Amino acid sequence: MTSDVAPDFDIAIVGAGMAGASAAYFLAPHKKVLLLEREAQPGYHATGRSAALYSETYGNAVVRALSTASRDFYYHPPEGFSPYPLVTPRGALIVGGATEHDALRRTLSEFQSLVPSVRWQPQAEILARVPVLQPESATCGVFEPDAMDMDVHAIHQGFLRGARAAGAELVCNAGVSQIARTANGWEVDTPAGRFSAPVLVNAAGAWCDELAQLAGTATVGLVPMRRTAFICDVPSGVHAAQWPLVIDAQERFYFKPDAGALLASPANADPVAPQDVQPEELDVAIAVDRLETATTLQIRQVRRKWAGLRSFVADKTPVLGFAPDAPGFFWLAGQGGYGIQTAPAMGELAAALVRGLEVPADMAALGIHSGDLSPARAGLHPA
Repeated sequence: MTSDVAPDFDIAIVGAGMAGASAAYFLAPHKKVLLLEREAQPGYHATGRSAALYSETYGNAVVRALSTASRDFYYHPPEGFSPYPLVTPRGALIVGGATEHDALRRTLSEFQSLVPSVRWQPQAEILARVPVLQPESATCGVFEPDAMDMDVHAIHQGFLRGARAAGAELVCNAGVSQIARTANGWEVDTPAGRFSAPVLVNAAGAWCDELAQLAGTATVGLVPMRRTAFICDVPSGVHAAQWPLVIDAQERFYFKPDAGALLASPANADPVAPQDVQPEELDVAIAVDRLETATTLQIRQVRRKWAGLRSFVADKTPVLGFAPDAPGFFWLAGQGGYGIQTAPAMGELAAALVRGLEVPADMAALGIHSGDLSPARAGLHPA
């Protein structure tokens, strides 16, 4: 598969989930952009299964900076981006028993260096906020008042709508079967046709390493991890609407109100091959047991359950930048559980680097350096 024909597009993005859609949104005003999506609709996998919360304290230092850089976009989106608010108040509360006291104090100090509003929660305040917690499970905690629920669908559709309005083309049912280098860049075969572009953006989520292999490019050691979640009813007489997201200090579970019900997860991270991942009954049973131990809740029935993939590389920092061994092959991968909350910054940064520009000044001021995200950085695994 080789061709000397002029490319169809300036940039072909493989994957129209949150990563690909946000990159297309920021690239389309400047370049002719193609979005290729393997499914019948974008966002079927990780994007559509996220229980997203915007939290500036979640993730490592690079991720937290990217989240902070995304805050203004989410709080004050561009005119016409969405008819609905992208974020709504929720709050996040990390709770632990007596043995977690010192670790939570260290967590508080670390979080406050970036988010001054984060504060300590003594037991009385925790139990007043979430009365169903067992006292021994919640002797102390750390509260982030400005953590926000995110409307994932509105965010994703806003990026896609904006990208298309700026001229981007979206092609679904277009899983990539072959990739080849040509004199003019890259050529990809899909069931929807053959497409070419000088720049190929790898935003294929859990399949990013597989796409790199098709392109003959070194992989980065991406590991997809299954996380299970479920919805259950709030017991009669329990008023949960104003509860924050509650996270166990040892990350054994979390739960939060969700449209009159309760969303919960065992916070599992089980390595699996890239796939249309399904929930495991054991994961649900583990989560139910942990919730019933740490709270007075009794989970009588699971209304709905699902699983999603959160894909990480070894250092849990996203991979963003041109491959050192394949000119024109651009990585946008490894967002893990942070892809929604960092999407505006990641999309804008990806668009800048694809175009050969510097890191935007506001991101640089937060300590975001392209080298920290580069696929050439130390610790990533070659093919």
